[in-house]
Amino acid sequence: MTVFDETFTMNNGVKIPKLALGVWEIPDDQTADAVKSAVKIGYRHIDTAQAYGNERGVGEGVRNAGIPRDQLFVNSKVAAEIKNYDEAKQSIDETLNKMGLDYLDMMIIHNPQPWKEVNQGNDRHFEGNLETWRAMEDAVKAGKLKTIGVSSFQKEDLDNLIKNSDTKPAVNQVQIHIGDTPTDIIKYSQDNGIVVEAFSPIAHGAAMNNDLIKKMAAKYNVSVPQLCIRYDWQLNVVVLPKTANRDHMKSNADIDFEISDEDMKTLAKLDQMEYGDASVFPVFGGKL
Repeated sequence: MTVFDETFTMNNGVKIPKLALGVWEIPDDQTADAVKSAVKIGYRHIDTAQAYGNERGVGEGVRNAGIPRDQLFVNSKVAAEIKNYDEAKQSIDETLNKMGLDYLDMMIIHNPQPWKEVNQGNDRHFEGNLETWRAMEDAVKAGKLKTIGVSSFQKEDLDNLIKNSDTKPAVNQVQIHIGDTPTDIIKYSQDNGIVVEAFSPIAHGAAMNNDLIKKMAAKYNVSVPQLCIRYDWQLNVVVLPKTANRDHMKSNADIDFEISDEDMKTLAKLDQMEYGDASVFPVFGGKL
């Protein structure tokens, strides 16, 4: 059994592969080739978003990947700005049209707040998220989506959906990496039967410059990205490393080693890293 065969079973009974290819910042005209390369290597889970501007390329890659559609798990995200039923419904149809696919395995709300409010305001858009969620639930009933979930949701955001809708989120996709391990929300999600997914496992590249991480990687005779991906893997979460580089796709999946409990604790205590140029993005603490 390879890492590509490992799955979690979500609360609706659908299996989700534990390792995914993330495609943020891959230009649309390069995305199809990236997806096809990943599938050849063994990846079975592709993660995109309306905001990435490359759903079309992902769809092309999936359609031409050379394996049956039902063997791939394809996820996209409703734009964070959409907080009402009609726009959410329309956006799901647009995504399917762009991708040329009959259904998606999963769609998630990209953020509880529109990006321009992240790190700036306290409005959690409870009503708006419920509206978007209802559109997603209806898309499941219509056979357009198999599963629905959320991203960057805190406890109060999850509770809003759990208490006020018929569908518990299947996943909560959060930023998790060495230097930023949000233990409370990981535990709360998992305790509630919600699979946790880790985005930016390599801290948007910042981990590459960290001396402690470099030293630890050398100790295990692995690369910094391999150590980072394995760290997240051992937290029992889905991991979404992103790359368009075929060699990196291969090495990112080569994580057949075990980080000791002691070293996991050392890495968990690491302070937040500087994200450099990426720090402008709201997910990394920036403001739009």
